[in-house]
Amino acid sequence: MDYRILPPEDLPEAEVRLPLSKSMSNRALIINALMGEETPARAIAHCDDTAAMLAALTSGADEIDIDGAGTAMRFLTAFLACSPGREVTLTGNERMACRPIGPLVEALRRLGARIEYAGREGFPPLRICGSSLQGGKLEIDASMSSQYVSALLMVAPYMEQGLELTLTCEIGSMPYIDLTLDMMRRAGADAEREQLCITVRPGGYSRQVTEVEADWSAAAFWYEIEAVSSGFFTLLGLEDGSAQGDAAVARIYAEMSVNTEFTSDYDGQGPAAELTASPDISPRFVSDLSDHPDLTPAIVVTCALVGIPFRISGLETLRIKECDRIEALQRELKKIGVECAIPAEGVLEWDGRRHPLIGLPEFDTYGDHRMAMAFAPVSIYIPGIKIRDAEVVSKSYPEYWEHLQGAGFTLVDGDVSPDQLFADQ
Repeated sequence: MDYRILPPEDLPEAEVRLPLSKSMSNRALIINALMGEETPARAIAHCDDTAAMLAALTSGADEIDIDGAGTAMRFLTAFLACSPGREVTLTGNERMACRPIGPLVEALRRLGARIEYAGREGFPPLRICGSSLQGGKLEIDASMSSQYVSALLMVAPYMEQGLELTLTCEIGSMPYIDLTLDMMRRAGADAEREQLCITVRPGGYSRQVTEVEADWSAAAFWYEIEAVSSGFFTLLGLEDGSAQGDAAVARIYAEMSVNTEFTSDYDGQGPAAELTASPDISPRFVSDLSDHPDLTPAIVVTCALVGIPFRISGLETLRIKECDRIEALQRELKKIGVECAIPAEGVLEWDGRRHPLIGLPEFDTYGDHRMAMAFAPVSIYIPGIKIRDAEVVSKSYPEYWEHLQGAGFTLVDGDVSPDQLFADQ
């Protein structure tokens, strides 16, 4: 489905109950499944990614298709590899077959796993014969994805010797590894990290993970809307001091005119973050987002809309997300007159100059939920834009369009022409 979007007539204002964190939910599902338990449905995010994970964990089939769920592919590879007696082919969609998994497979093989490639070497699909893993000492280059590390860590308590893991380079998204370790310890695992060395001792888990926080990654798009609209938003469920790495969005958007005030109990509805406009704004945004790459689409589009030149580094992993986000952002920003440069791999920058707008922009989403949510707020500056294949938000935030309407935005069928759209207003 396609949507044309019109902005609110007045300043947008809303109380938004954010979805639960899919990152935490997927980790909870794996940890609990290793204990032979299932997380109650009420305790996890309800989105495509967690649905794919839950379906896979409860499936007894000899072929499991996780479609486009990258987290599920990585976490399940390790989970199934250490499940004695299971023989399964783990596959996904066409894009999944282009997302590398070689470093994780090689690491698991060195720990005793039996995994073969069912197609191209280094990429899904995989044939996995589950067995007991010996564990021990291991080095891994996880520069492509922190999820390789998280996948290994979560199954490590069930390895005969545990795991002494050394990361051979500084990696992006380290906060996600710390989140994994935090959740493992809450489930009773004996795990610790000292710089690039991580130790997990054998012994399994002793208690389920039952609590999942609201999703800070989803909050980024409301910070974006606040920055470009100066509205008033209360994001229910967000807590100060979260273990989620993307909680850094509050600090980052303080440079882009957004204040965050936390409350432990907002109107009897639990913790919340209240967003308001601030007069403070940076003349140029320069940041290394290697620890928070998923925030990039929201931040880049925000800068483009409010006119903040930027240089953002640490984006190497964006090439292997649901789409090549660097290329996709560069292409779609041209539709609003913004020419981004790529001066080096993993770097995206804009000098602040704009080209004239030609026509009413129609944004492609490339099967990527974050592209759809990042470009929807363009409607505040350019009413009537079109978001193609808007249903992709179901991957992480199925309620996004409903919540946008609750904030005063109007969604119109994408087949409506611009002439008809504005004639009806």
